[in-house]
Amino acid sequence: MVLHSNLPPLRLKGRPVLPVIQGGMGVGVSARRLAGTVALHGAVGTLSSVDLRRHHPDLMAQTGRCLDKERINAANLTALDREITAAKAISQGNGMIAVNVMRAVSEYASYVRQACASGADAIVVGAGLPLDLPELTASYPGIALVPILSDVRGLSVVLRKWMRKGRLPDAMVIEHPRFAGGHLGASSIADLGDPRFDFERVLAEAASLYRDLGIEGEKVPLILAGGISSHDAVKRLISLGASAVQIGTPFAVTQECDAHPNFKKVLAEARPEDVVTFVSVAGLPARAVRTPWLNTYLNREARAQSHASKRARCIMAFDCLTTCGLRDGIANIGQFCIDNHLAAALRGDIKKGLFFRGAGSLPFGKAIRSVQELLEYLLSGTIPVLLG
Repeated sequence: MVLHSNLPPLRLKGRPVLPVIQGGMGVGVSARRLAGTVALHGAVGTLSSVDLRRHHPDLMAQTGRCLDKERINAANLTALDREITAAKAISQGNGMIAVNVMRAVSEYASYVRQACASGADAIVVGAGLPLDLPELTASYPGIALVPILSDVRGLSVVLRKWMRKGRLPDAMVIEHPRFAGGHLGASSIADLGDPRFDFERVLAEAASLYRDLGIEGEKVPLILAGGISSHDAVKRLISLGASAVQIGTPFAVTQECDAHPNFKKVLAEARPEDVVTFVSVAGLPARAVRTPWLNTYLNREARAQSHASKRARCIMAFDCLTTCGLRDGIANIGQFCIDNHLAAALRGDIKKGLFFRGAGSLPFGKAIRSVQELLEYLLSGTIPVLLG
């Protein structure tokens, strides 16, 4: 089932894989079926670690109305273990199974430790600087560590801190916040178009940084992410010096994506003007489809922020984020429960869901195609016959 590619492979921990990483998408959008199928074909499939219990009816029966944070967290660790095991079974030993963990989630360390113990091949960390990741994974030297950053300033901080600990990242993802979906690696919406995020500039500055630090480029491959949706784009970026690409939204509209068919339909049918950037409850810019819920929220955002007040506890008793505008009463950032609305999107609830999406076009327009067809197109330019 491993696909052939004339593009050079990405090497992680000495293992050659196809130069495509499927981005982690939560809550539950990239789970066992999507990640396992991507790996089956020889690429890197990625589970999103947050709140995976939502794919397991028995765990939801135990915790769906629970106000006990410890029970919810325990259920999510059980779910993560199940999802990694199932994804690896689907992959049949091909490719790699990665787990994406947001640095901004409160259970970040627990998710990292569980992913290691459950046999993940790689840990991918975004939404913050994972300066403690080498210590958290010290007992698992065979696992690949891959931070997600957006500019050379972030690369420099991580490399210098990790080098003092005698560790280099196994690769680093450079995600352009002007094009990516979900939470974005910029401090404000106004900052999204800053030239320091441009791929050509980051690649050139990274090469200079590597020389200054005495690092050979192939020791820390760079993986570019954000707005990449064609074979020509993949080929061009690799020719510029990238070792691979990370792609999210095009995988979210595949047949094997773990979300409800309505989720895929919303993403596939969104027009450019339907995709909006706003400040999320985590305080980061985020990009999503302007669905009925999001449209209503944005119309009422100023009023909600003016009434922000600190709460005694999370309304879900989950405390998914270390910083939460709603729970912590931070008036200038999002005032909604992100877990609730991402979970609604997962089950296809268009009226209540928050549907994260990248800004670019999709490879096959509104068509929902297979992972194999998407990978073949990205790697070779082969366009499947599109019917209907």
